[in-house]
Amino acid sequence: MSTERFVYVHVPFCARRCSYCDFAIAVRKTVPVAEYVAGIARELHVRGVLPGPVDAIYLGGGTPSRLGGDGVRALLDTIRTVRSPEPTAECTIEVNPEDVTAADVRAWMSAGINRVSLGVQSFSDRVLTWMHRVHDASAAVRAMDTLQNAGLTDISVDLIFAVPSELERDWERDVALALELQPTHVSLYGLTVESGTPLGRWTSRGAVLEAPEEAYEREFLHAHTSLSAAGFEHYEVSNYGLPNHRARHNSAYWQGVPYLGLGPSAHGFDGTQRRWNTEAYALWERQLAQGVDPVGGSETLSNENRVAETVYLGLRTTDGLLITDAEGDLVRPWEEAGWVFRDPSRRLRCTALGWLRLDSMASALTAHRSP
Repeated sequence: MSTERFVYVHVPFCARRCSYCDFAIAVRKTVPVAEYVAGIARELHVRGVLPGPVDAIYLGGGTPSRLGGDGVRALLDTIRTVRSPEPTAECTIEVNPEDVTAADVRAWMSAGINRVSLGVQSFSDRVLTWMHRVHDASAAVRAMDTLQNAGLTDISVDLIFAVPSELERDWERDVALALELQPTHVSLYGLTVESGTPLGRWTSRGAVLEAPEEAYEREFLHAHTSLSAAGFEHYEVSNYGLPNHRARHNSAYWQGVPYLGLGPSAHGFDGTQRRWNTEAYALWERQLAQGVDPVGGSETLSNENRVAETVYLGLRTTDGLLITDAEGDLVRPWEEAGWVFRDPSRRLRCTALGWLRLDSMASALTAHRSP
């Protein structure tokens, strides 16, 4: 087995399911911290994960902050028995505002956490209630104060845009308030409707209307302009960072770097094959208790897969995609529309408008390159 230098750990526990969420989560009033950490230890053993150093650990979810201070420490200590972070490693935890206490932040930091992704989503209490979020806007502000007062210097804020117009959300105000908190990184996600979620059901019966494409584009471009003016670099379609504050772990995904995935539903990649774990927490825990690898499926990348990923991953970051002379006629209309530009090294890079057309451009280029 390879020794991937990036580790993703899926912590599935949530207080409730958000209206838009289709992730693999486990809603628990009381989080089985010891049971979960023991499961991670068993997974490392059952899968025969080899010892080695890592450059980044990312605790995602779900809501990893629901493990509390001691739980996060126990989890990271368990991972360190096999994969030890380098002294300069990035160690990120996703947190919800309602879970942020001074004591837990101190515990997270002493355990090795040096980067936090704070799930704000909006500063409108009405929108937060509609999203089924537990926190309110004031909790987000308090959480940011607590994180910064503890000495954390790398904090990302998540915002969701393009919510239904009937919510009368003031997007410009949300962006301004996010900047007032002085994060080092901002992630923007357009609201998407997934079947099987509360939002999917509301939409299918006509109780909720999706935001029109014009609103989606207008809100994205406003945020792009505001964040760029504040010194943030738009380095990936959904992500903005101040200089030297790009998410190193997530950047590994976009560069096709191998990574280890642990926990229910977690995906991993060894450079040739992708694998993903059983989704349901209860089944994942039961399989490991029986000494069974909790693999849910795997896929060896074909040449077609690699072409598609090269194109998509190249276009979705500011690294861009190296194109050939033969592709000039295909991309020229996109250049004329202001979606992309070619730099002197012939790399094709998206403009702000281009990020909004990423999927269609990637599909066209993939079809052109496919045999």
